[in-house]
Amino acid sequence: MFRIIFKRFYRNTLAVVGLAIIVFFAMIAILAPFIAPYEPTKIDVNNVLSPPDIRHLFGTDELGRDVLSRIIWGSRASLKVGFIAVGIAITIGIFIGSIAGYYGGRVDSILMRFVDMMLAFPTFFLILAVIAIVEPSLSTIMIVIGITGWMDVSRLVRAEFLSLKEREFVFAAKAIGMTDWRIIWRHILPNALSPVFVSATFGVAGAILVESGLSFLGLGVQPPEPSWGNILTSGKDNITVAWWLSVFPGLAILLTVLSYNLVGEGLRDAIDPRLWNSDE
Repeated sequence: MFRIIFKRFYRNTLAVVGLAIIVFFAMIAILAPFIAPYEPTKIDVNNVLSPPDIRHLFGTDELGRDVLSRIIWGSRASLKVGFIAVGIAITIGIFIGSIAGYYGGRVDSILMRFVDMMLAFPTFFLILAVIAIVEPSLSTIMIVIGITGWMDVSRLVRAEFLSLKEREFVFAAKAIGMTDWRIIWRHILPNALSPVFVSATFGVAGAILVESGLSFLGLGVQPPEPSWGNILTSGKDNITVAWWLSVFPGLAILLTVLSYNLVGEGLRDAIDPRLWNSDE
């Protein structure tokens, strides 16, 4: 099965390109201290709003800071938020979806009504409300995005559990006296994770967009720490005289989000057995 999935994913050129871009940005984030040409917070009043040149390939901002260095270091914040926030969301979603799908009945009704209630709130405005109450920071953003983004995962896991709990291997596990928790975590859940992986890929892209939006509004990563969103804020303030402050961080966000979406599409097509050919 894994051989077929890998083969189908590898045949999807756009998904492979997206994966290569993701790896590229991940390596940039990991190697930021070694590859950034300047300190991201270093101020140079002699090079304020300098256009791209040999010394500053992406130009400088209103304080003379090197934009390329800030984008490189900003990739750490954006990717960290994407992965950790989605990790929190998946953990909560798997737990609630597993319980609802396995036990069904009143437990399922109560948990799913809670999910419906959470879905009734516009997620971005709910995040804005929470961020406005607590102090904005990278840790706060990751937690808030995580605890407001688990609902779709819980519904996916619940749907898988409703189907899998009627299979013979579950009845066999019950017949030999296994506990419900062992059946859930050892037998059903590993077979229900395929759609979760796809959802997580799209979730990382969404979390990066949310973090960039919050930082752009001044409610995310706080200056002087770099983030793609707060670099765009500088671009907005100087859009008529410094196009590079908007173009380069915007391209970084575009490429990253697009890449995760392409990988998610590729995984979805590769994992779905209904799309497999008989010769595979």
